Amino acid sequence: MATKRLSINKIRELGIDPKTLPNHVGIIMDGNGRWAEKRQLPRTTGHLQGEEALFECIEGAIELGIPWLTVYGFSTENWKRPKEEVQFLINFNRETIRRRRDELHERNVKIEFIGRENWRVSKGLLNDMEEARQLTKKNTGLVFTVAFNYGGRAELVDAVKEIIKTGIDESKITEKKIATYLYQSQMPDADLIIRTSGEERLSNFLLWQSAYSELLFLGDLWPDFTRTTFHKAIKEYQRRSRRFGEL
Repeated sequence: MATKRLSINKIRELGIDPKTLPNHVGIIMDGNGRWAEKRQLPRTTGHLQGEEALFECIEGAIELGIPWLTVYGFSTENWKRPKEEVQFLINFNRETIRRRRDELHERNVKIEFIGRENWRVSKGLLNDMEEARQLTKKNTGLVFTVAFNYGGRAELVDAVKEIIKTGIDESKITEKKIATYLYQSQMPDADLIIRTSGEERLSNFLLWQSAYSELLFLGDLWPDFTRTTFHKAIKEYQRRSRRFGEL
C-alpha cells in the first residue's frame, strides 16, 4: 500500500508541529562503510542496508507532507575512492533507480537529479535517470532529488560559466540571477541539513542552498537511520529559532 500523508492530528501525536515543517530537507547519508566494518561485513553490504534507510526517510517525508528531500548519492570527490568501490557505487545507484522508481511513482513522488551529467557518467546511467524523470515528471507529491556526481563548488562553477555565455552585464548579476543558473533552479534553499555518522561538515553539499540551513549532525550511522530518527530530526529543527540575520 502506497505511503500517504498523515492527518494533522496524527502528525501532532508524533510531537511534531504540522505548521512549522521544513520545506526542504537535505541529507548527507554517511556511515555505510563503517556500519559494515563494525559487523565484519563487506562495505558493499553497508550500502545495501543504506538503501533501506533511505526509503524509510522518503516515506517519513511523505507522511509529514514535506515538499522537498535531497540526498547526497555520489559526490564529485567520490571518484577518488578505490576503483572497485566507485564501480560498485555507480552500479548501485543505477540499480536503485531501476528497482525503486516504480515504487516512488506509485507514491506520487517526483524524481530529480542534480550534478554534472556531462562528466564521467555513462550514457546507460543517464538514460536510466532520464527515464525516472520522465516517468514521474507529472507527480505532485514529494520532490525527491538525488545529488549524483555532484559538488557544491562544481555547481557554482558551472553556473558562472553559463552566465558568462549569456554575455549579461555585470550590473545585472544578482543572487536571484545566479540561482536561476544552478542545476535545479526551482529548488528552494534547504531549511534543514542532516548528516549521520558523527561527522560535522557539509562536504561540498548544497553550498549555495545551505546559506541559512539549520545543521543537524547525528551520531547514528546511516544504515541505522529510521523513520523515528527522521521524526526526531524534525522535532529538533522545530526547537530552533531561525532569524536569517535579523534580531
